[in-house]
Amino acid sequence: MAIPRILILDDNAELADNVREILLGSELVPGSTGLPEIVIAPDAKTGLILVGQQRFDVAIVDVRLPDAFGIDLVAPLREAMPFGEVVLLTGNATVESAVRAVRAGAFGLILKGFAPEELISAVTQALSQVNLKRERAKYERRSNALMNAAELLIAGIDLEGKVVFLNPTLQNFIGHDEESARNQRFSALIEESDRKRFESACRASVALEPAPASAFVEVGMREKSGAVRRVLFHLIGVGEDDAVTEDHIYAVGVDITQRTALERRAANAEALNAIAPLALGLAHEIRNPLNAAVLQLHLLGRAVEKVPDPVLSQPMVSRVAIVASELRRLERLVTEFLELTRPRPPQREKVDLSEVMRHVLELEAQAIEQQEVVLETRLGHRMLVVGDVEKLKQVVLNLVVNALDAMPSGGRLVASVELLAGEVVLQLSDSGDGIEESHLNEIFDPFFTTKPAGTGLGLAIVRKLVEQHSGQIDVRSKRGAGTVVRLSFAPAVELESVPP
Repeated sequence: MAIPRILILDDNAELADNVREILLGSELVPGSTGLPEIVIAPDAKTGLILVGQQRFDVAIVDVRLPDAFGIDLVAPLREAMPFGEVVLLTGNATVESAVRAVRAGAFGLILKGFAPEELISAVTQALSQVNLKRERAKYERRSNALMNAAELLIAGIDLEGKVVFLNPTLQNFIGHDEESARNQRFSALIEESDRKRFESACRASVALEPAPASAFVEVGMREKSGAVRRVLFHLIGVGEDDAVTEDHIYAVGVDITQRTALERRAANAEALNAIAPLALGLAHEIRNPLNAAVLQLHLLGRAVEKVPDPVLSQPMVSRVAIVASELRRLERLVTEFLELTRPRPPQREKVDLSEVMRHVLELEAQAIEQQEVVLETRLGHRMLVVGDVEKLKQVVLNLVVNALDAMPSGGRLVASVELLAGEVVLQLSDSGDGIEESHLNEIFDPFFTTKPAGTGLGLAIVRKLVEQHSGQIDVRSKRGAGTVVRLSFAPAVELESVPP
């Protein structure tokens, strides 16, 4: 991302200068080497003139200005900053004002008297959202360029659904030449869950009543590497005088996997950002009575243990244990939600991923032994990356726990950290039941879970933390054949791996 440009719209010169100093002393964009460019405007008129003349990424706006209300400025500011975000400052925040701000399109609402960390966190998240919007626009431009270029997936299909021809791009995509695919049903190349929709769209494209028309259908196709890609096909049945004159349907497709993933991430980010101001306050309010309940339950448990008659005490001990377990689950849910909505910026230090893996495996050693899981490790020597050791431990712990949950009756867990192709690669492979292929695109979505008692936040947090470390995450899984999770990071220094 380019050096961020921020507009502070506030008639309180002292407060505006304080905000400016806080932001100039912070790393708002991880890895950025330049200071943010910050401009201060004392009123709405000046601010609107500035955003019409210059590019700004974030506008920090006082709710009460001499010539306007901050909430009324959100819409014109967002119109002038198509990728920008607006953060409002107020001296009197209520639930109603937070809702009004969100509905108006504001990114967030900050109460005056804020701690510097709150301001930095809000602006950092806003800049992250701006970057996400720009990335989304970039991929949309690329997609449009592909649609107008020759690099399209083109097939001819006869009226029985069989392949007539494939263009070289599509042949290379699926790893089959035209000769081997000819006379085979084209829908066999489509993922099973999408075949009926594709065949229905084909019929619609050559239907005589109403007149023949083109149809669009998005399906999954397995490319030659084995990965499932999302492809948007435009199906065209050529007709003239209420009759299909050609003996095939033209299927023109474009790979939209990246665009679909980016749209999903943008939608998730927008949903979380919309509820963040309310959710954060609610989470903090929950923690106070929750901590009191945990303390009282602990005291109750100690009192129950002193009851001399086991017939009376044992059922109560069991019930106390159940309540304690549910309180721990609630505490975990609140902690995970706070981490997801307002994460702490990662520390930057050299971290040995092999040591992180060893530490997590030691923590889970009892569970591994109890579940009769066979553990195999391949841990290189000093696999150093730049990052936050506690956040990386959280990532690995989540992945190890997920792997063990997939093997309740035993299995095989392979954990490795190696230097491959210039990257530090951490990989966990389990022999569990695997993940349904239809779920692979959703596993990182907040609150998506297939576990009866799952929160659906674990993998969403994993991806967010990996991205904070400029890493990549890849999940390969097949129902009944286990799951492989692969994380890759840039190394901190030139490394050596342990000889085999």
